Order: sequence, then structure tokens, then C-alpha cells
Amino acid sequence: MNDQAERLRTRLKEEDSRNHQVKTIAVVSGKGGVGKSNFSLNFSISLCRTGHRVLLFDLDIGMGNLEILMGRSAKYSIADFLEKNIPLKNIISEGPFGLDYIGGGTGLSHFVKLDAGQISRFTDELADLIQNYDYIIFDMGAGITEESAKFILSVQEIAVITTPEPTSITDAYSVMKHIHLLDGTIPFHLVINRSEGEREGKETYKRISAVLSRFLGRKADLLGIIPDDRTVQQAVKRQIPFILHQGNSAASKAIRNMTEKVGGRPIGHTGEHHSVQFISKLKEFLFNRGEPA
Repeated sequence: MNDQAERLRTRLKEEDSRNHQVKTIAVVSGKGGVGKSNFSLNFSISLCRTGHRVLLFDLDIGMGNLEILMGRSAKYSIADFLEKNIPLKNIISEGPFGLDYIGGGTGLSHFVKLDAGQISRFTDELADLIQNYDYIIFDMGAGITEESAKFILSVQEIAVITTPEPTSITDAYSVMKHIHLLDGTIPFHLVINRSEGEREGKETYKRISAVLSRFLGRKADLLGIIPDDRTVQQAVKRQIPFILHQGNSAASKAIRNMTEKVGGRPIGHTGEHHSVQFISKLKEFLFNRGEPA
């Protein structure tokens, strides 16, 4: 009887592993300085606080913004995986509320020079890792490079961060256009940061939506509006995530609202998506030396 129960538990565990639906999200922006990394960090912490297992992957290589915002210094980074062959699981650092993160380190060019063996090692180890998480958040560098496009086009969802400033709106549209021309099926989700009010945020969203519809025939939903909140700057100076610095601030409430909107489901339609698809697409793009087509 005990043997039967043990076999049943083992079978259920294996089935749960096969059916695990990790949500992969790339956070992008058209230009730097719009609060992309701050959103990625605080959104990830908020997901952790609601019981989700989250891995935040800093692919803004060489900048180290996530560590600065947390006031922490990771022992290892992705550069150590590439240069010293340290296993991917060993370069994970622990952040607030059980958040796991991988620091960006330095050496973006290493992604271009990966040989077939390194690509296989990276994707195989990543495939094992992601089974431990509900969300993988990729904090991308500003704009799009040939290397970052390979990760962006592999994920299920793309969160685009912009502000109401005209230059930020223009740059955000340019990034979405670039991604759309490479893959017109990945859902866009807009986050309007540093808005002077709800009205300005909604107007910004309407402007971007109108241009997307007119020129690309695309839609983007509004994930949320983060108000221009002075407590955010205070938190940055103190190197504390703002959702922990002032949990009742307007910006923190906006992040929590976005987390509640996401809830226990993917941000958009993901019926056909699975962690296996993410890994297979990423491996295909990494083996392809040119830009994804």
C-alpha cells in the first residue's frame, strides 16, 4: 500500500512538472531613464508577495541597475556563467521577499560569441531552472539590439514602459514597431510611468494605441499607470524598492493593482504557450547568428 502511494505521488509530481506553465515576460523601453528597471524590480517583488515564485533576469548587461535599486551586490553575474563556467543555478542571488535574480554583470559581446556548446549549456540549464518558477521577468536594456531581440521574441508577453513625454512615446512606438515587424503575434502591454494623473496616463495610452492601430494594425492593452510620485525618488536614493519603502504610496498602489490584474494567470492569451516553447524558440534564435526573422 505504501509503495502504491509513493508511486502515485511520484507520478503526480512528474505530471505537475510537465504541465507547469511558467510565464515569461520581457520588460522593454524605447529609451533609457523611463523607469524600466524600477518597474521590473517592484513588479517582481509584488508578485512574490502574492505567493508567486519569480526569477528576475537582468539583461541590461553592464549597468547593474537592479542591484543599485536594491542596495545589494550579487556575488556572481551572467558573465561568470560565460567566462568561468559557473552553473546557472549558482549565479542566482536572493532579493526581498524570496525574489530570485540574476545580475547583468558585464560583457554583452559574449552573447554574440557563444559557440554551439555554450548555447546548449545555457538553454539546457535555463530549461531546468524555469521549472522552479511561476514568472521569469527579463529586464532588457533600452532599445533593441540583435542579441536582446532573441530573448524578446522568445517570451510570451512584452511589457513596454513609457512616460507621457513626446520623445518617450515616439521611442516606445519605434520599439514596438521593430518587434512587430519581427513577430506580429506577441502581445504588448503598456505601462505609463511618471504620469501627472490618471487622465494624462489614459491620454498617453490612447495616443500610442491610435498610432499602433493606424500604422501596424496592432492593439496593446493598458497594464497600468504609475503616477509621478516623489517617494519613488526617495526610495531610489536610499536604494530600497519603492514598494517596500512606502507601501501605501500612489506608485506602490499602482504596482499592486497591476499585480492583481495579472493575478494567477498569464497577462494575455497563452493557451498554446509553454516553457518548452520558450526554450525551443530561444535556442533557435541563439543558434541563428543573424537577427531573428
